[in-house]
Amino acid sequence: MEIDPQVQAGRRRLLGAALALAPASLVHAQSFSFTPQQRYPDPSVRILDPEFAKYRIYSSSVEQLATGFRWLEGPVWFGDGRYLLASDIPNNRIIRWDETTGQTSVFRHPSNFSNGLARDRQGRLLACEHLTRRVTRTEYDGSITVLADRFDGKPFNSPNDIVCQRNGAIWFTDPPFGIGGHWEGDKATPELPHSVYRIDPANGRVTLALADLAGPNGLCFSPDEKVLYIVESRHQPNRVIWAFDVGADGALSNKRLHVDAQGPGAIDGIKCDEAGNLWCGWGSNGSPDAKAEDLDGVMVFNPAGKAIGHIRLPERCANLCFGGAKRNRLFMASSHSLYALYVETRGAA
Repeated sequence: MEIDPQVQAGRRRLLGAALALAPASLVHAQSFSFTPQQRYPDPSVRILDPEFAKYRIYSSSVEQLATGFRWLEGPVWFGDGRYLLASDIPNNRIIRWDETTGQTSVFRHPSNFSNGLARDRQGRLLACEHLTRRVTRTEYDGSITVLADRFDGKPFNSPNDIVCQRNGAIWFTDPPFGIGGHWEGDKATPELPHSVYRIDPANGRVTLALADLAGPNGLCFSPDEKVLYIVESRHQPNRVIWAFDVGADGALSNKRLHVDAQGPGAIDGIKCDEAGNLWCGWGSNGSPDAKAEDLDGVMVFNPAGKAIGHIRLPERCANLCFGGAKRNRLFMASSHSLYALYVETRGAA
């Protein structure tokens, strides 16, 4: 992600504020063991199509970086500080993993049961909050600015995932997942349809982009930002990913099916790499015929929507992001744990 040099000082202030807020260590609720593969190549990295072979690094294996979470979501990379933030939703906190030390600490508690996280074009943290049913921005001094908390006078359901375009427009999904019970927020009755919204970069106005998806979830742009991909979590009979053309004014058109999860597969958060491949958090949808051990992890689809690779994990992957010094490290937020894998591609800027 390219950031204007003029905001470097502000980013350093934001990093300083984060360090001041973060305790030295994190007390885990429950940890889960993980046995890394000792032989190369890692059999957990499965080539489903020869096209994927060029993205697998022969001597790179899946690593467990941290564990002991309840439901880890929304990872976002801060390269200027060499750390990753992610939402541990039921624990009502944002955790911070430091690449230099390998240590995990609490960045923010309470987090208002935050879910999806991202950065704006000035490097500031954007957060979807279930409890307050809003989208916020963390300023360089650590203060919180509310970007959106309602539409047409009604509160959002529970903002879920979020992405920022190069032009500064912020897009987020708003399913009711966070108000369905008391586990990830407060139980409440939805007052708005399941929708996707856009926040205008010039005036901050919130506009409705879509309202015809059942449970809109993960979303991301193609490398050229001409296509927006959105997961429909409650589509029947299977979860799917839709592709939309994006107009200069932010209007979406030409809705088309890009990926069908087929049967028990469950898609969640998604990210695009610089080649246009979609890396998708994946797992079992909980149906009786689902074999979680065969599904859990990350599925990779080429720009045509064909499955080309699978990274097998011992837990369902909710969301993911690219990061590391060269942006070629895939971080996978997976139920109780955070995993990582070096790959031969980088995240789309």
